Amino acid sequence: MGTHARRGQEGGAVRGHPQHRADLHEGDQREPDHPGRARRRRVDPPRPAEPDRPTPQYVRPARAASRAELGAFLRSRRERITPEQVGLPVGRRRRTPGLRREEVAQLSGVGVTWYTWLEQGRPINVSAQVISGIARTLRLDGVEVEHVKRLACVPSTATLRAEDEVDADTQALLDDFATLPAVVLNGRYDVPAFNELFAKVFPALTVTRRVRRNMIWELFTRPECCNPFHEWSRECQGVVGVLRGTYARNVGDPVWTAFIDELIEASPEFAKAWAAHPISLTRTRVKLFRNLDVGVLRVRAISSELTAFPGQRLNVYVPQDEESRATLARLAAPDFVPSPPHEHPGV
Repeated sequence: MGTHARRGQEGGAVRGHPQHRADLHEGDQREPDHPGRARRRRVDPPRPAEPDRPTPQYVRPARAASRAELGAFLRSRRERITPEQVGLPVGRRRRTPGLRREEVAQLSGVGVTWYTWLEQGRPINVSAQVISGIARTLRLDGVEVEHVKRLACVPSTATLRAEDEVDADTQALLDDFATLPAVVLNGRYDVPAFNELFAKVFPALTVTRRVRRNMIWELFTRPECCNPFHEWSRECQGVVGVLRGTYARNVGDPVWTAFIDELIEASPEFAKAWAAHPISLTRTRVKLFRNLDVGVLRVRAISSELTAFPGQRLNVYVPQDEESRATLARLAAPDFVPSPPHEHPGV
């Protein structure tokens, strides 16, 4: 047997043999050796998915839709920024309106491929720092930055502080509810504004310093003798569940973190309820509030989101029986004189 034949038997198919050509076609993307030609690396053919197992979906449909919306938003903002705004030459052959992807990537300190994938809605990891860099390049305002973070599933590190203040028109609206208690609340149940009748229903809460003027803080830290929540246990179960849902949208916000930590330290009851991870929907139901001067009020909260101020809602409390209606009328009377506030050290 010749030397070439022996080599063919020892190392596999002889070069040029039909079996060798079949191997080349199906699995080995190399060409036959020629002088001066580099050999390509072997590329294995993709394995077909097993018929009895579904192909795993690594991106949930809702998140995939969110990423697609993010890509469309970034493109719209990229196209409105001119090269002159960011100090780049215009050039003669610029066909893209606004900035090119590679220009945004360079100015933002990220890779071109990574930014391209981001605009294409691919499932890539996004950090708050990267979002901040892109936001500076695209001249995004605070509302737009929060929008991008939500679409990219990035925890917000700075909640819009519009929730902490109210404007003159909102206060005027509150004051127009002269016969009904009305209040503005944010997601943490802070009380940035209220009307005169609400102050008479909750006298201890409304005279509290601003940093502690909070409905949940009132619920869990006000002593039983003058706690305004008549159905204390029921109120605790519902409000902590709603708070948990809102907190999930603000994970990482330092204001939220400090708020929860302080409540856990101040109230063992809150700490226990919070550790149970309850989740509740916001439902309109009859609430029982207790006032030391007039007794128990049965009211229902009519709530409306203040769309001009993200995170705020207006609550108006409507009496649910004639006795509560008469009691509110008594509180609203000009000659009504409330009892002096009951002082509690440390509250």
